[in-house]
Amino acid sequence: MTDHTNDTSPQASDPAKLVLEDGTSVRGTAIGARGLTGGELCFNTSMTGYQEIMTDPSYYGQLMMMTYPHIGNYGASDIDMEAEEPMVAGFIVRSFTERHSNRQADETLDEFMREHGLVGISGVDTRALVRHIRDKGVMNAVISSDELDDDVLLERAREWPSMDGLELASKVTTDSPYIYCEGTGPRIAVYDFGVKQNILRSFRARGATVRVVPGETPLDDVLSWDPDGLFFSNGPGDPRAMADAIDRVGRALETGLPIFGICLGHQLISLAQGFDVYKMFVGHRGANHPVKNLDTERVEVTTQNHGFAVDENSIDDGKARVTHVNLNDDTVEGLRFKTFPGLSLQYHPEASPGPHDSHYHFDAFMDMVASERNVSVPDQPAEPVRAVR
Repeated sequence: MTDHTNDTSPQASDPAKLVLEDGTSVRGTAIGARGLTGGELCFNTSMTGYQEIMTDPSYYGQLMMMTYPHIGNYGASDIDMEAEEPMVAGFIVRSFTERHSNRQADETLDEFMREHGLVGISGVDTRALVRHIRDKGVMNAVISSDELDDDVLLERAREWPSMDGLELASKVTTDSPYIYCEGTGPRIAVYDFGVKQNILRSFRARGATVRVVPGETPLDDVLSWDPDGLFFSNGPGDPRAMADAIDRVGRALETGLPIFGICLGHQLISLAQGFDVYKMFVGHRGANHPVKNLDTERVEVTTQNHGFAVDENSIDDGKARVTHVNLNDDTVEGLRFKTFPGLSLQYHPEASPGPHDSHYHFDAFMDMVASERNVSVPDQPAEPVRAVR
């Protein structure tokens, strides 16, 4: 019997470095593809769901650091994809598992990363780096398994484009419109700024017919399909840099159609209403964030992924009211609008960080559509929403 306790491939022992723009340098071991990559260094506190996180379009162009130490133990599989390929720019972990234990897995996480050209590093004290970022704020960094000179990598990190003012949604939107599903319920048009698959599944599970359109689609083209409701999706980048999208959302609010926005969509609706959005010092990324529903006084355990937030002090009471707040820092997590039928959320109600506390938001929107458009919504979901993250 062979002892695999310390079994590693020759490639798995290749050195790699992570260098932050403030000069912090960390040596580790290369995982996934070999090469150099960079972006804004952020972290996620989830214990599971690494593949959903890696393929979430909202993370496009960012280096993802997992705080949970053991990553890769259940491999990778097609059913856990939120997009067709990884969206993160690089992957950083403490302890990387070369051998997985999961009969449903299609391949190891290392094979998945190599297949998609995703560069990563393991052997990093991720929790120490998280404390560093929490003190200093998010910053750019590079991962390299090719060039290992600190001075060269520091220069590359400092040259990398800042997320502040960077438009990225156009990088991840669909190339052309498509029908995602056909149901017996309302017709929902989804503006895709980087929509997650489980958002679409959540609409499908409630019997909706869903048409997904590129983020730059003219509003008249969308309205010609005669939708019963409009949804503005999550996505990456700085919403303040999306002037055309803000204008398009603003005109959508004047149609009288029910409106729903999540994450980036929530921010775009707020900007279209004249509210302010700011870049957060660190951001919220994880699957255990407590959010309080101010209407019910109940607390939801939520999944979050955002580096920008709506400024509560800029909200016009005549246009919207805050419905949800983050109990960690009191930031705005939900809005209900007064001048049009609509709601928006900063967090991700389609995700399931264990409990399904936030799935009711899709029901609330479907009820709003049914009421405003005089259409029926199926009493029973067409299929259960698959629990992810």
